[in-house]
Amino acid sequence: MIETVLPVRGMKCQKCASKVHAALAPLAGVGTVEVDLAGCCARILHDPLSVDGPALAAAIEEAGFRVAAVPGEGAPLPEPSVVPGGEAVRITLQLGGMSCANCARTIERRVALLAGVQSVSVNFATEKLVAACDPDRLGAETLIARIADLGYPARLPAAQGEDGRLKFAIQGMHCASCAATIEKKLRSLPGMGAATVNFAEETATVVFDPQRLDRQEIFSAVEEAGYAPLARRGSAEEESEARSQRRWLILSALLTLPILPLMYFLPWGEATVYLIALLATSVQFSAGLTFYRGAWTSLKNGSANMDVLVALGISAAYGYSLAALLGVFGLTGTVFFETGAMLITFIRFGKWLEARAKGRASQALKALLQLRPDRARLLLDGREQDVPVGRVRVGDRVVILAGEKIPVDGEVLEGESAVDEAMVTGEAVPRDKSPGDAVTGATINQTGRLVVKATRIGEETVLAQIVRMVEDAQGDKAPIQRLADAVSNRFVPAVVSISVLTFLVWYLLLDAPFIFAFKMAIAVLVIACPCALGLATPTAIMVGSAVGLSAGILFKRASVLENIARLQILLLDKTGTLTTGEFSVSDLIPVPGGDPRELLRLAAALESTSNHPLARGVVARARREGIELPAVSGAREVAGHGLLAEVEGGTLLAGNQRLMEREGVDVAPLSAEASALGAVGKSLIYLARNGILLGVLGLFDTLKDNAAETVRRLRALGLKTVMITGDRREAAQAVAALLGIDAVEAEVLPGDKQAVVRSYQAQGLVVGMVGDGINDAPALAQADIGIALGSGTDVAKETGDIVLVKGDILDVERGIRLGRKTLAKIRQNLFWAFFYNIVGIPIAAGVLYPAFGIVLKPEFAGLAMAFSSVSVVTNSLLLKRYAAKLPGGDQS
Repeated sequence: MIETVLPVRGMKCQKCASKVHAALAPLAGVGTVEVDLAGCCARILHDPLSVDGPALAAAIEEAGFRVAAVPGEGAPLPEPSVVPGGEAVRITLQLGGMSCANCARTIERRVALLAGVQSVSVNFATEKLVAACDPDRLGAETLIARIADLGYPARLPAAQGEDGRLKFAIQGMHCASCAATIEKKLRSLPGMGAATVNFAEETATVVFDPQRLDRQEIFSAVEEAGYAPLARRGSAEEESEARSQRRWLILSALLTLPILPLMYFLPWGEATVYLIALLATSVQFSAGLTFYRGAWTSLKNGSANMDVLVALGISAAYGYSLAALLGVFGLTGTVFFETGAMLITFIRFGKWLEARAKGRASQALKALLQLRPDRARLLLDGREQDVPVGRVRVGDRVVILAGEKIPVDGEVLEGESAVDEAMVTGEAVPRDKSPGDAVTGATINQTGRLVVKATRIGEETVLAQIVRMVEDAQGDKAPIQRLADAVSNRFVPAVVSISVLTFLVWYLLLDAPFIFAFKMAIAVLVIACPCALGLATPTAIMVGSAVGLSAGILFKRASVLENIARLQILLLDKTGTLTTGEFSVSDLIPVPGGDPRELLRLAAALESTSNHPLARGVVARARREGIELPAVSGAREVAGHGLLAEVEGGTLLAGNQRLMEREGVDVAPLSAEASALGAVGKSLIYLARNGILLGVLGLFDTLKDNAAETVRRLRALGLKTVMITGDRREAAQAVAALLGIDAVEAEVLPGDKQAVVRSYQAQGLVVGMVGDGINDAPALAQADIGIALGSGTDVAKETGDIVLVKGDILDVERGIRLGRKTLAKIRQNLFWAFFYNIVGIPIAAGVLYPAFGIVLKPEFAGLAMAFSSVSVVTNSLLLKRYAAKLPGGDQS
């Protein structure tokens, strides 16, 4: 056997890595396969006479990936930083300054042109950019600089710091002396290069050696100095944005409101118009200045956004009025300063409502971030010490009293209690915890005192992983958004053209007065709204993922919420998914004249020496019935057959039919009964003493409580259900009949599950796979939608597109319903966004005027534009009401 390392291009996530592993592992001559996602390569131990490097590369490429080169056999594993064309770096940036979806599209288009950028996605609603980059050719600094050149601020999220640079917020500083105190504390840390605290901004910027110091230790130092570090600023920034919009709204409203009565009452006669002009000018170049800045940035980048439309509208109204007032260019007559001022005020009003609504859309995630307690009670040398939670390390013992939140993930060492885990699982009923049980950080200890050994801290906790997963889903872009992006990219030029055409038709063809035609053109400019198109999908995704989060259903990407609604067939793994994997005794059949209770007593005594699932089931039945077991001596296991031992002076045998035949035991007296049990899929244990058959026990893999109900609901959704298992076909069909499953894939080897998924995909079906084990990971990766039970292995959860935190099989159906509801909400949003513009623009252009005399003033067109965005966000927020319907079967 030799080792070959292949550089693999095209892997973007653990699911991709699992696909590569699944493509290589079944090949003849392949021993072990290790796929390094960060290093973008696969290490294969293989027999060169059976399979060579080119054959391995061909298998990878057949799976949909690219092999950069085929190195010689036994080549060393390349470092991630020098993998040719590697995609080892995923960069996330927080953006600012975007006013509509066109801004996001402009950034996407320009960043995609940079050498080294593999893919880029900008989410307008969450103001995040996610780019996959070749680390040899591009870094975060280059991306930030490029985006800054486009006129938009960009920065790394405050939670990042793996590269040795970190900027974070600090609460509690009162003066420059506080800043100096924190600086001194930070600079004293080993591995700290530089530390600067800005009192005015209430932030700290540090440069450190990540090999000697981590972010948690830096935060702990700040806490020890008496101040509160904030890892994330998202919530505060959103609140600041809403406050800023409110301040501008108040200013513009205060300056605009006096204009209306002044127009009609003219307290200073003809001179009153100059006061009106002064007020309008103040609004135009204070609250309205942001639209000019946004328009200039957009035009400078070769695109046009909503700010361009607003800037054109308010400039036209204000510019004409000012020219008419001063008699410039020979213009005289009516002025309408109120139009521009009211436009700005109404749009500011809409922006404020939009900022508040967007904040509510991410409320669930913000609340989740605040759940972890700030303090922990460490148990050191028998004494309890109250410390910041950042001081806790893996292996430390933590005391949690009744009513307190658990600060870290851990294992119970002492005590018994009920723990409210609704935060993680969505389950309202507390779970009992005793020594050996796992507990999750941020859950609530309700009744007793617990001593817990910390097993995961900081970013490794379940809470932190859930947050990252939901953030990734909310930052992702669903495929349906591409339609809106394509439309919004051409939207503004089309609207400007319609506006010009409106003016020409009214003024030149229909002989309308100049002012009338001019106002119609302005109304067209300001009623059009590309923002609604940009917000339609991401806001629904944000709310849908938050609803799933509250129910313990985690969607790892936005596309999953959309694609799960299109599922046609669902493959369900049997053991661990539909069944518990724990066997129970269903039948006790002694030989004629025998006692079933005695049969169970002797069988349980012998099986108590084994840890086999069948043995555990027999012992559990005896304990439930209160049977006292006799002493056992000389027990030994016959591999693949069963057990034998000395019990009460005789030799007991317990095992399968092959063991009985080997030991010369005649099983014919119960052959008919055994055949009947086997026909319905039950496992058999024969029991004999001193060579004479005593009876046979039938055991059945226990079905999960909600398995049958889940299958019924899935079929009600129109899905075909298929059970996939390695069991004998008769046993599998018996289970399928009990559950009402449509079809069975039986006697499937673990490595062949992926092939089963492919076979259904080859029929043109959209395939989902539900599993919980390591052997399910390749199939989860291959499926269009992989659903992993949260009670399963880490590999399955990492590979699945959806994680069911509670491990409740019924959440499969709930997740599909939620996906369908979210997709329906996205479609509603897009429909209303398109409908609004399709109907609103013609009304603004005056199509109703000839028949009904209806004219839409520019200021009210601006108000309608503002409310179109708010209505889309509000419609998405209505999805929150669906959370109450998830537990039941209501699909309305």
